[in-house]
Amino acid sequence: MNRYLFKFVNRLSIRAKMLVVVLPLVVLPLILAGGLIGVVAVHQAYQGLTSASKADLDHMADFTLDLLDAHYRQYEVYQDERKRVVQQEMAALVNLAHSLVATAQTQLQKGEINLSSAQKAARNALKSASIGGSGYLYAMTSKGLLTAHLAREGENVYDEQDEDGRYFIRELCRRALASKPGEILYTVYPWRNTALGETRPRRKIVAYRYFREWDWIIAAGGYLDETYEENSFEQASFAILKAQIKTKQVGKTGYIYSMDRTGTLMIHPDAEGQNISAQRDSENRAFIAEMIANKEGWIRYPWLNQGEKKARMKIVRYRYFEPWDWIVAVGSYEDEFYRPANQMKMRIIAHVLLLPLLVGLIAVTLVFLAAKVLTDPIHEMIAAIRRVKQGRMDEQIKVDSQDELGELAQTFNRMIKMLRQHKEMETALAQQGKMASLGVLSSGVAHEINNPLGVILGYAGYLEKKISPEDPNYHFIHEIKRESKRCKKIVQDLLSYARTPKPVLEATDLNALLKEIVEFSANLPELRQVHLLTSFAPGLARLPLDADQMRQVSINLILNGAASIEGQGQVGVETRPDGKRVAVVFTDNGSGIPAENLEKIFEPFFTTKARGTGLGLAITKQIIDQHQGEIFIESTVGQGTRVTLLLPIEREEY
Repeated sequence: MNRYLFKFVNRLSIRAKMLVVVLPLVVLPLILAGGLIGVVAVHQAYQGLTSASKADLDHMADFTLDLLDAHYRQYEVYQDERKRVVQQEMAALVNLAHSLVATAQTQLQKGEINLSSAQKAARNALKSASIGGSGYLYAMTSKGLLTAHLAREGENVYDEQDEDGRYFIRELCRRALASKPGEILYTVYPWRNTALGETRPRRKIVAYRYFREWDWIIAAGGYLDETYEENSFEQASFAILKAQIKTKQVGKTGYIYSMDRTGTLMIHPDAEGQNISAQRDSENRAFIAEMIANKEGWIRYPWLNQGEKKARMKIVRYRYFEPWDWIVAVGSYEDEFYRPANQMKMRIIAHVLLLPLLVGLIAVTLVFLAAKVLTDPIHEMIAAIRRVKQGRMDEQIKVDSQDELGELAQTFNRMIKMLRQHKEMETALAQQGKMASLGVLSSGVAHEINNPLGVILGYAGYLEKKISPEDPNYHFIHEIKRESKRCKKIVQDLLSYARTPKPVLEATDLNALLKEIVEFSANLPELRQVHLLTSFAPGLARLPLDADQMRQVSINLILNGAASIEGQGQVGVETRPDGKRVAVVFTDNGSGIPAENLEKIFEPFFTTKARGTGLGLAITKQIIDQHQGEIFIESTVGQGTRVTLLLPIEREEY
């Protein structure tokens, strides 16, 4: 049976084989794992909902802390603004008191009153003023002696301490002595006035200024709660804040509450003001005391509400609000978390049953696509091989990947390139064979034809000298001589093409060589009406060249350019660097070359001239190839031609 099964599989295409092999490996494990996935999915759903619910509790705790902090900071801003206003008012009182003392000093200086009277008048003026409910003006020396005071005049208070144990009078005196003229200073300290029956300290603010002439520190003092610590605004704002927090629902029955470190509920939907520090859960655990001790964290405990038959597990996230020493708690029952999970359970089971079917369809699609990705390059290779078999050696496969198929495509492309090179080599060898035969033929032709041509040219020259130019036969003798010379040149060109010698390379200054060639060419009769233009780039590297062969190439290209010009015109010679090569450009503004002739321009014996041999550009290309260079021709009919030679600065050794 296995033999028939493998035989059946072997008959299938690659795509079908992949489906037969891969599909069972994908679908069968899914069917077996479906049940396990269902269990895990339900478990994960419970865990996910628990995590999400805990995240909600944490978020609600952060939200409540942000509300409290915003209220705290808003009230601080209000206090700062009130403090600034009160400081300005107290500064005005101190300046006024200073003016009263300064007026008494002026009367003293004028002699209107004595020092004792002046100071008495100043004391009376200071003691008559009041600030708030219990604030007043007073004066003392830099040693702490009260010179003007409602109740303690004449006492030295230099060593008195505030409720925090700070020697605030000493500090006040030192700062006054170091102050600048006209500078008003401030100090705030906790103070409990036992004479007024106060049981707790209150914060007091004092503005003061130093009067140097009498060594008096003139001060205005008052309690903050009588000046800018007004509670009405804070209480109204806090009432709004509590309403926002108490109405915020957590889940179905959860809520937010806050308590201080003694366990007194500061914010609670229905038990505000009660102390719950001794409260215990259904397992007799003192969870409130634990929250107070830890200040921040998570706590989980069973709680039985009135009217319920059994306790439900409750989870609470609690955070510490340091400015007020409060604990903010957000709690909810766990069964409220899991209600959505229970609803999801049946839906998950239904979806898990459909999962193998869905994944099977997806697997078929993906396997089909994978098979397509793998087989399409193979089909492309097969098509390319068939085209190569038909003789198309320029065939190349596009490489889109770096895998084994991409490597196979690259190898195929290299193989085709090598076959094409071998074919070109065969063609070149055949051409070389032809050239060798042509060389042998040319040698024989040159030997057999040159001698008769020499005799013909000799007799024609002899007759030309003997006959007068006016003789009618003189023209025929001249034509015999000219056509004989033409035959001799054809034989010489044929020999040059068939037996182009290997170049003898020497480091050559290309610009100097071309300058010499241009100067020579300017005297040729073919260039009588042609203006030669040169543009040589300075600093070119010396090139490995055969100077005689390059002279032959350059003169041939200059003469070709001049021959294409009817009447007057221009032929240009230019050099310029081109990377690791040097470009030599010959241009003319002659008649140009038709596009259909550009492909044949380097073929032997192809010419558009009436008396040309068609070997000049073929020889030129042979010489440039032997110099490991390249030659390009661009031409536009009616505008001119550009011939570019690219010569290497350094030759490659094969």
